[in-house]
Amino acid sequence: MQSIISGCINKERSSQYLLYKEFYSYCMAICRRYALNDFDAAEVLNDGFLKVFTHIGKYDPEKPFKPWLARIITNTAIDHYRMNLKFSDHDDVDDHEEIGQAASIYEQLAYKDLLVLVQTLSPAYRTVFNLYAIDGYSHEEIASLLKISTGTSKSNLFKARQQLREKLMVLNVNKPAEGTADLQQVERRVIGYNGK
Repeated sequence: MQSIISGCINKERSSQYLLYKEFYSYCMAICRRYALNDFDAAEVLNDGFLKVFTHIGKYDPEKPFKPWLARIITNTAIDHYRMNLKFSDHDDVDDHEEIGQAASIYEQLAYKDLLVLVQTLSPAYRTVFNLYAIDGYSHEEIASLLKISTGTSKSNLFKARQQLREKLMVLNVNKPAEGTADLQQVERRVIGYNGK
């Protein structure tokens, strides 16, 4: 991998192609979490790799490459989101209270199934949910990245979770039975949600 990275630093097209080919699927999965569709995801992916190739000289070879790459791709997706959408229709968390108990859902809900449901969220809710629950950003970091208030980040996460619960109920996924879990338990198990 170091020889490919060195080639990319020297702007060798063959090394850039190998790096792109090696990490295409990994990066496309990140882009799909944030994009509205595959076309937008491909645009984010290509913009992200352009940034990677432009800034690869700043990569510290003493550290793992994959997290560095993921951070650039995620930031590119956020930049793309900010260029195309506004947060004008979002309320602050103080305007809402937690309603009722968490919906029960199958313990067996797969990561892929959850991502499909997350894709149906509005772009604002999906972006905050992905940054918080999947990528591990704090509300303060999300607020800074998206240029929104911390309260708006919390509100968007609350609403995203609420909509996911509703979508699960509509899909008849909530069968109260032994071994069921609430959304936070599924997040913890499926996507490493840590309850921040």
